[in-house]
Amino acid sequence: MSELGLNTVSFAGRAAASTQFKATYAEGMGLVEETAAYLDGPGRSAAKVLPRMASVLYAAESMRLTTRLMQMASWLLLQRAVNNGEMSRDQVLSEKSKVRLDDFNVDRQAPGWNDLPEAFRDLVERSLRLQNRIALLDREIYRPADTPVVPDNENSVQAQLDLLRTAFNLN
Repeated sequence: MSELGLNTVSFAGRAAASTQFKATYAEGMGLVEETAAYLDGPGRSAAKVLPRMASVLYAAESMRLTTRLMQMASWLLLQRAVNNGEMSRDQVLSEKSKVRLDDFNVDRQAPGWNDLPEAFRDLVERSLRLQNRIALLDREIYRPADTPVVPDNENSVQAQLDLLRTAFNLN
């Protein structure tokens, strides 16, 4: 491996235009629909009987969940537009700057977390896993060309494993 990691293989660019992306896209959009159906149906009923602390947490986490999902859906739609030739990479870079793929973490130790409906917590966990995969793809696809792949050898193997997991949907 060269000093700057130039001999590493980037699977992200290939994954972004592959059937793997189509699967990630379908998963993301499916999760948006599933979450909307849950929040408008069973989630609404479940929220009405939660203890006070859990009820407040449910309201806050449902807002974070929907925000997280909308950010991911925006990224997926932008990437699909690039893949389909509907937008240039430069156009997407401009629009992508409005998309946040981080800062929506969950405090599983918060009072009331364990009182939240299991189906809701499952949606939150699945959204976080998908967010992490999309954020990794985003960093790899849109990293400036002159940026080293990995700054040190200690993490280079892990970074490549993470890319393989993302490319083959092993998360």
